[in-house]
Amino acid sequence: MIQRLAVFGSTGSIGVSTLDVAQRHPDRFAVVALAAASNHERLLEQCIRHRPLVAVLEDSRAARALDAGLRAAGVATTVAIGNAALETIARGGEIDTVMAAIVGAAGLGSTLAAASTGKRVLLANKEALVVSGPLLLEAARSSGAQLIPIDSEHNAIFQCLPQSASGRLAGVRRVLLTASGGPFLRATRAQMATATPEQACAHPRWQMGRKISVDSATLMNKGLELIEACLLFGTEPRQIEVVVHPQSIVHSLVEYVDGSVLAQLGNPDMRTPIAHALGWPERIASGVESLDLVATARLDFEAPDVGRFPALALARSAAEAGGTAPATLNAANEVAVTAFLSGRLGFLGIAETIGRVLERQAAGSVNSLADVLAADASARTLAESMLVRVARAGT
Repeated sequence: MIQRLAVFGSTGSIGVSTLDVAQRHPDRFAVVALAAASNHERLLEQCIRHRPLVAVLEDSRAARALDAGLRAAGVATTVAIGNAALETIARGGEIDTVMAAIVGAAGLGSTLAAASTGKRVLLANKEALVVSGPLLLEAARSSGAQLIPIDSEHNAIFQCLPQSASGRLAGVRRVLLTASGGPFLRATRAQMATATPEQACAHPRWQMGRKISVDSATLMNKGLELIEACLLFGTEPRQIEVVVHPQSIVHSLVEYVDGSVLAQLGNPDMRTPIAHALGWPERIASGVESLDLVATARLDFEAPDVGRFPALALARSAAEAGGTAPATLNAANEVAVTAFLSGRLGFLGIAETIGRVLERQAAGSVNSLADVLAADASARTLAESMLVRVARAGT
């Protein structure tokens, strides 16, 4: 049976890799919906190649440009605009599998919509789970949806656990999340204080978007993954250990109570976890080259330096607090990263801003989506006010 596939965030690195894997298996996958924020040029190219039924853009001007391009190319793809349209498509019966790869909290609505209607959700948007937490998991449980992680670390954990959709940690002592360390692994605090967006986005191993690249540079990406792992696999923060592994060959490890440690290895190419999730429980070709262990030669591991990378400790604290704390953490981080990328905040100001917001905004309980959205909105407002103080303190 052909899987009818929707790729939300299709013009980003995960979306492009997903389409690359899917087109290798035309007997398995049919691309029926694509969505992006504003990159209508790349989305037009994707529509011409994959001929989806519908394409969604957040930006109305970009949507008009896409519609004109499709008419000129003779492609009958319908163009829709905005998150409401995206959520309607996610709920629709024309789709079996959704690649949820929209960056940040913006992907929450469509991810929840797909999970609430029993789809197979390939979860590349970690923020949706971090922000909504139990709500997304309950939506999936109630509808029978499958949540399969795409982050290389969580997909590795999934592969190292007993092969069941629940992914529960029966007999597991601890989980080790590996981190590349990002571009500033050996940098001093003084060097990071003057870091530019270009330097922060120059990841030594992975090709990623600018926001997630900055998260990798601060290690907030690993902090968000810690929260995500607790939710996905039903474990406590104390059972999750972060280990810096610069080669990015071992994607994560699971230690069992009998002393066994299982690890998933592979070249640093996101097509591997994407192919695993698309084909699960079968294995399908991804286009990734075989891992050459002889050429790799060595695998190094070390503890992260939370003194130089305080974002990791902030995320662990939010995971332990629970409730709306992860939503607050994520919102403050998104505001601070945006400010850094636009030149309004120094690199070290990212974690400082997040820390101040977490101090000011106490964690509340999560009983509904309204609780999450309220915490998100107030944290963003608070973070914007903190930016001025942090920037002034740094001058």
